[in-house]
Amino acid sequence: MSASALLQDARRQLAGVPKEGLGEEKHSRFRGDRIVRIGEAWHVGVLLLTDDAALATAEVLRAADAGRRGYTAESARERAARREWALRGGFDEGEVAHVGWSVIDVDAVDAGGSSGPLAMVDGVVQVKWSSAGGYMPLEEYLRERIALLT
Repeated sequence: MSASALLQDARRQLAGVPKEGLGEEKHSRFRGDRIVRIGEAWHVGVLLLTDDAALATAEVLRAADAGRRGYTAESARERAARREWALRGGFDEGEVAHVGWSVIDVDAVDAGGSSGPLAMVDGVVQVKWSSAGGYMPLEEYLRERIALLT
């Protein structure tokens, strides 16, 4: 089965499951740094599925006020600031924002190539489910992930 057919079937199965926000960083001298909503998608492991595209996940934030906290690591301070950017950009407190995602070229995968975490290997669409992990069949991966969401 092709990647496009598998992803379309996944969308059909996910109908009714809540989507999460897609965000994009905006920088302005006047409005400050923020992460604004530009769409929504189902979060299916390493994939984000919109109604008409497949995206590779990157950074996942939960919008929150940074508050006044002591941080033991600079990275924790930076992450708190980015959570506040999402809040400032229009995400509700506690809402998930996906940032830095990239578009997957599903047609390239269907043609025997690869894009993002998807690749055609020996005629079977595969997904690389982690940076350290190997490939597994996309059909099996989607079945497991969708079962967790539904």
